[in-house]
Amino acid sequence: MSTRDLVPILVFAAVAALLPVFVTANTWLNFAVFTLIICLAAQGWNILGGYGGQYSFGHAAFFGTAAYATAILQVRYGVNPYLGFGFGIAAAAVVGWIIGALSFRSGLRGSYFALVTLAFAEVFRVLANASEMTGGAAGILIRLDVRPENFQFASRATFYWIALALVVAALVVTRALERSRLGAQLVAVRENESAARALGVDALQVKLSAIALSAAITGAAGALYAQYFLYLDANIAYGTWISVEALLAPIIGGAGTVFGPVLGGIILHGLSEFTKSLVGRIPGVDLVIFGILLIVVVRFPPREIPGLIRMWRGRR
Repeated sequence: MSTRDLVPILVFAAVAALLPVFVTANTWLNFAVFTLIICLAAQGWNILGGYGGQYSFGHAAFFGTAAYATAILQVRYGVNPYLGFGFGIAAAAVVGWIIGALSFRSGLRGSYFALVTLAFAEVFRVLANASEMTGGAAGILIRLDVRPENFQFASRATFYWIALALVVAALVVTRALERSRLGAQLVAVRENESAARALGVDALQVKLSAIALSAAITGAAGALYAQYFLYLDANIAYGTWISVEALLAPIIGGAGTVFGPVLGGIILHGLSEFTKSLVGRIPGVDLVIFGILLIVVVRFPPREIPGLIRMWRGRR
């Protein structure tokens, strides 16, 4: 990976970092932080689904595992939040590798793999809802103690910059993956797994590496969510909402591209808030809109915003 590859990412980071300078209202900063959390989770999905062609319907399994891990370590065992944050990411990566090993060794792909990931996320949700360790249906609450050493900050802007740093790190990882041998092998497996095997590519190891990396990045989003909102329950951590948004954002913004999940995440969350402002805070209204949007982008090509722009330029 050359320095030139990093220029667009550095420009994005520099421009985005200026937002709290011009926008100081907590409402808008909350919107920005949550949008970046969605972008981070979507970037994780993009590595497995966009570059690897392994569509997952259950990335909530990784998001929720990291979120619960960091929360439980703090609340139950008094572990330092920063250490718990790292452990949560590692736990998500391990869960991803296990799910991948069980699925890919069985030869599951396409819709079968998508349904298996959905099943795992739902099983985790049920278990979390019934377990005393996670607080059961009541959820788990991280004690409010606003100090930097507790990973809690009085200013929303600080959380925004932390979320932005994680998104930028994920962008750099994705760009490095594009330029790496693993990335080339992953794309080869996506395009034609049998041909890739014939050329000597270890498809199983490539896919396991991809799902572990994908889970780790999505797990970082889950751990940050727990640390920012300080509360979790099973429907938040393992809910359908995060799987849908993590999947839909790259598809809209451009799956298999570095900035696709970021573009899609901004559009999705902006559309969600706009819809809620029009019809009120009706539970699930954003999921209805997302479902309609998913049907539209799958049914009518081009399927992503960059494709629409290219088509418009071509007609011009």
